[in-house]
Amino acid sequence: MLYRLTKSKFVLGLQCEKALYLDVYKPQLAWFSPETLSRFRRGRDFEASMKALFPNGIDIIQQLSRNIQRYPELTAQLLEKPGEVTLYEAGFVYNEVLVLADVVHKDADGNLSVYEIKNALSVKEVFRRDVCIQHYVIDGSLSSSALRLTSFCILYNDGNDNACYEELLPQAREAEPLIARQVAHFHEVLQGLEPQVPQGAQCSDPYDCPYRRYCEGQTAVQLDLGLKD
Repeated sequence: MLYRLTKSKFVLGLQCEKALYLDVYKPQLAWFSPETLSRFRRGRDFEASMKALFPNGIDIIQQLSRNIQRYPELTAQLLEKPGEVTLYEAGFVYNEVLVLADVVHKDADGNLSVYEIKNALSVKEVFRRDVCIQHYVIDGSLSSSALRLTSFCILYNDGNDNACYEELLPQAREAEPLIARQVAHFHEVLQGLEPQVPQGAQCSDPYDCPYRRYCEGQTAVQLDLGLKD
């Protein structure tokens, strides 16, 4: 099954529903600035260094490469094994939403601790949304298993490439009804036509939108046709 809604697409949809729609149906229109690509690289480097804090992990990417649709199946199989296990990029699916968790550790009693790694000096609001959608999916996917989600931490940069932690599980649990409503709404958005959203602050907050050039081009055409004051 091809999952239209993922963690990154959910967060993008919170920024702009039109961007979400384009990311699903017209991803070839995305454009990332050199600064954004550099930020991505720094984030990947920091993430790799932080994963070293969780040794002997099984990297789902190395197991399945880009076959992301199979990540949840392999993740479930590995978590069902007795004893401790640590997974990198573990996949979970619930209500047709797919998320990949940076680090998941299962202890011998079946308790799961999840870690989201961010190369930032503080826990931004957008990171909290990221954790909330992950919690919604992971907790939902575990509803029929003996596993229990007991911790969900943001791991971020102290300024010297060392780890700081903040526990967000209580906040994520509290946000679950809101996340459920937002997921249902985004499923509806993706079943309709391309949303018409005027340009505004959401084009650069909290991130530069990868579809900004597309929207600016549309505006230019409207101006040429005399369709906009």
